[in-house]
Amino acid sequence: MLHDSASAIPLRIEGLTFRYRARPEPAIQDVSLTLEKGELLLIAGASGCGKTTLIRGINGLIPRTYRGDLQGRILLFGQDARAMSMAQLSQIVGTLLQDPERQIVGSYVLNEVAFGLENLGLPRQEIRERVDEILSYLGISHLRDRETFYLSGGEKQKVALAGVLVMRPRILLLDEPLASLDPVSAREALALFRRLADEGISIILVEHRVEDVLTIHPDRVLFMQDGRVTYDGPPDQMTEAVDYRQVKLPAPLTVRRAIHAPPPVFEPTIRPNGREPLVVFENVSFSYSEDSPLVIQDVNMTIHQGDIIAVLGPNGAGKTTLVKHAIGLLKPRRGRVLVEGRDTRELSVAQIAHTLGYVFQSPGHMLFAPTVREELAFGPKNLGFPKERIAEGVNRAIETVNLKGLEDYPPLALSFGQQKRVSIAAVLAMRSRILVMDEPTAGQDYWNYMAFMDSILQMPGFDAVLFITHDLDLAICYANRVVLVSEGRIAADGPPAEVLKDPDLLRRCRIVPTSLLRLNLEALPHTGQFLRAEALAHALPPQVLETLANHL
Repeated sequence: MLHDSASAIPLRIEGLTFRYRARPEPAIQDVSLTLEKGELLLIAGASGCGKTTLIRGINGLIPRTYRGDLQGRILLFGQDARAMSMAQLSQIVGTLLQDPERQIVGSYVLNEVAFGLENLGLPRQEIRERVDEILSYLGISHLRDRETFYLSGGEKQKVALAGVLVMRPRILLLDEPLASLDPVSAREALALFRRLADEGISIILVEHRVEDVLTIHPDRVLFMQDGRVTYDGPPDQMTEAVDYRQVKLPAPLTVRRAIHAPPPVFEPTIRPNGREPLVVFENVSFSYSEDSPLVIQDVNMTIHQGDIIAVLGPNGAGKTTLVKHAIGLLKPRRGRVLVEGRDTRELSVAQIAHTLGYVFQSPGHMLFAPTVREELAFGPKNLGFPKERIAEGVNRAIETVNLKGLEDYPPLALSFGQQKRVSIAAVLAMRSRILVMDEPTAGQDYWNYMAFMDSILQMPGFDAVLFITHDLDLAICYANRVVLVSEGRIAADGPPAEVLKDPDLLRRCRIVPTSLLRLNLEALPHTGQFLRAEALAHALPPQVLETLANHL
């Protein structure tokens, strides 16, 4: 039984060190921290630095599910967590995982949200009342009777959160909760987290989108590197204590700090050359069944050689459904999709894979091999590549997405962010002409995703790249074309500076302007194009930079 008291600190961690059995080095080392009642603690750091391992220790998955060498202790309201049962822990600590696919077990939303309460043996009427209350609280009552399989990634994230909050935990662990959410949903979720903390729930928020989290004024920030805590203090001092190349800070701050660094060198190898269209959508409409609503409708779009396309839009708008038509996983109800002039109805997915390589939103849908190297070699082997070409492609992919040293690790033993990079590398190794990525930055720290996007777009061999993203700044930094999708239709399609300048259009598509977008729009008369913050620092005269930074 938990001996709670008004003065007990909800969470205290003392000298925690843990090494997974499958890994030679500790995932976290000598981590100590406290979490007060109603405190909102932001934990940031590079992918694989130990953030998720720390979460697993607090919620009891370490050492019960993930085994290895554990030292130190975790106290929940003064009691050692290892002395508590999982049933006790589940009523104190609630966890929202990085990947909602791993958390959802119910076929329908109602069953999913009720699952934990049913395991506690609560009366049916109380379960229904609490489920309806939390769905209303989160603004997703309309999803109550939907099948979870057909929900978008963002909708699944909200349903998973409902399943956690319905248990009424006193400590809430949020592991990359914004990864699958569109900008407006992310802003709403952050406001909710702030409200929950103000109502007395103690919250640990693990998140790479540091700039977004800073808007809700977290009480404290903890920064981790290589399994250790390197900063623990107030948010306003964190921006000076961390490397701006590793953490995505507000654009004006990055500009000021990048002025004294060498200018970034980035020149994509993909170039338009007037060749025939690669993929053509002709009046494409689709629904998942004959009597269900259309998910996409009347879509006309062409992917040309040289396109670097960012597909933006709200959760459930049809972005992933649209892209799955290009790779042949879905066939149109009406209209047709042509890949290099051939109707996808006449092609197998394997045939299309020679032209289009697709990185799924959830790496769990792709990964299965015993080692990273074997995972990366699987696709090229099935496409009939010779051994020398396979080895060369695998090594190049490993280098591109920063997986050096992890070649012999089981992919599913890696962090979510590392798994995402493995799934990208697996497609890179196949050398398809068109690379299609669904949420490539989910679970990625700023340094890693900028590094691998730079490398991908500078690799020879790709004729076009398309990526679905909720990260507006990713589109600003890399896309030469932006496609906005809303309610299953193409709402806008054109150069980033044209599409992203219309605030009413952005509002309709649930896109929140970032500090980088505002800075680029102000600087556009001087630059003539959108640039990343580090490049803006060297593209404008100092007096213009100062004026813009102060204005924003």
